[in-house]
Amino acid sequence: MIYDFDKIIDRTNTESVKYDLRKSVFGKEDIIPMWVADMDFPTADFIREAIIERAKTDVYGYTFREDAYFESIVNWLKRHHQWETKIEWMSFTPGIVNAFNLAVMGLTNENDEIIIQPPVYHPFFYAVNNHNRKLVLNPLIDTDDGYIMNFDLLERQAKTAKMLILSNPHNPVGRAWKKEELMRLGEICLRNNVLVFSDEIHCDLVMPGFKHVPFASLSEDFAQNSITAHAASKTFNIAGLATSTVIIPNEGLRKRYTDFVHSTEADMGNVFGKIATKVAMEKGDEWHSQLINYVKGNIDYAVDFIRKEMPKVRIHKPEATYMIWMNFSDYGISDEELNRKMVFEAELGLNAGHIFGKEGECCMRMNLACPRSVVEIAMQNLKKVF
Repeated sequence: MIYDFDKIIDRTNTESVKYDLRKSVFGKEDIIPMWVADMDFPTADFIREAIIERAKTDVYGYTFREDAYFESIVNWLKRHHQWETKIEWMSFTPGIVNAFNLAVMGLTNENDEIIIQPPVYHPFFYAVNNHNRKLVLNPLIDTDDGYIMNFDLLERQAKTAKMLILSNPHNPVGRAWKKEELMRLGEICLRNNVLVFSDEIHCDLVMPGFKHVPFASLSEDFAQNSITAHAASKTFNIAGLATSTVIIPNEGLRKRYTDFVHSTEADMGNVFGKIATKVAMEKGDEWHSQLINYVKGNIDYAVDFIRKEMPKVRIHKPEATYMIWMNFSDYGISDEELNRKMVFEAELGLNAGHIFGKEGECCMRMNLACPRSVVEIAMQNLKKVF
């Protein structure tokens, strides 16, 4: 079956954060929204059909996740990432943001130091600050060949830290971390007894020519010193169904985590999230393959256009995710003026880079998980202003 990713879908008046909050977020409604990290593609037919079939039943009461649900995830991870996992390592949380907040609350103490690597997904900051932990910044280094980790600084910071929250692949800069990079990070954390929480929500959105390396797959020691979070939500555009999986091989760590989650009553979930995830993991290979090829086409088009028509914009072609990260600092304008120009002149609603940390000032994150025709219009709008 050939899936149609060119189809334009009207998402207005569907309580869509991306579309229906434009006026309140940007102060202007008639803009192209390319900010929130969900996709404007139709949800795969096999997912919709499974949800509709379950919705025909007469009662939507409490449900549980049977072994077959977790088995579908085990099989997906083995098939796509060559990672051998076990059902007993897995537990449910209603989203990965929820998962790393619960890990911070349940596995660290107030005033413990937690390391993050900005510019990075902004809820990482909140997960530390909102629970009275100490935020330790280990900024990535922007080189001509892309962003890299600052291992020398990490060596010093790890001596007193308790946890590191890793974005793997990295959002927003689009790095698919290599084995050698993750090995060095893991060894530093292991030597200093720093627990690694690896957010791998974008693991299935790695571009051709690159590979996702699950952190916990690299060694038994790393597996025993880590928590991995996985979800079908980004890959299959089902984030609204609030379903994710936490994978913890270490039995003692797993018990501490699951006991805390249970104490918050956050482990129930909903029947439709369970169904959508299971069928995505079982039937989604071909849809996923076509999605990656389409998104790669969008990325290639946008990056080539920017490099040709707007050479002052600094950009690295992403290795993973469906976002591009653009640096406008060479224009010599303030962050505030950049945001104003983007909304009121280019008529684009993007994520302002400063929300990902001060390292993101004068940068913008653009979501390219939309029909090519929309990307083309967005590029022309950018060119008019920049």
